[in-house]
This record gives sequence, structure tokens and C-alpha cells, in this order.
Amino acid sequence: MRARIFQRPKAATQSGTAGEDWMLDWQTPHRQVNEPLMGWWGGGNTQGQVRLRFETCEQAIAYAEQNGIDYQVERPPPKKAIKPKAYADNFRYGRVENWTH
Repeated sequence: MRARIFQRPKAATQSGTAGEDWMLDWQTPHRQVNEPLMGWWGGGNTQGQVRLRFETCEQAIAYAEQNGIDYQVERPPPKKAIKPKAYADNFRYGRVENWTH
């Protein structure tokens, strides 16, 4: 079974950088099936329910290699640089940008 190493995206309501842990979860080759009596979704393999959390990508890779797990790393897209702004720039003389109000 192949494992996937990835960094979980932040929720839309978060703006900080805390909680950027790396996750290792297994990609199960079996499809989940609907159990007809109870209506639950499940499969024959419980390994797909396991998620391991690591502080860095290197720790997750080292764990996978140490235990002989075939893995695939998904790197997050690069972060955009935020241009610092000041409120006083809205009223500056000779500003380059258009007035937005």
C-alpha cells in the first residue's frame, strides 16, 4: 500500500502559521462499499483510517523509509509574499494606486 505525505491546508478562517503539521496517510486500493443493512460506508481495510502527524516533512519521510513504506510527497504551493501596507498610505499625496473608496 502506498502512503501519501502532505501538509494539511489551513481552514479559511485561520490566518496564522501555527498548525502546519505534515500528515502521512495510506491510500487504500479498495473502494469503500455501502453496507446495505446499516447504510454505513466501509471497506475491508482499516489502514485507511490511520493518519500520522509529523512536525516536518523530513520526519515523515524518515518514518516511511524506516518502516519500508512506499510513499509519495505532495508539496504545498509556494506562499505569496504579502506586501506590507499602512493605513496612512490611503491619504498620501502622489499615490500611484487609484482611490478605492
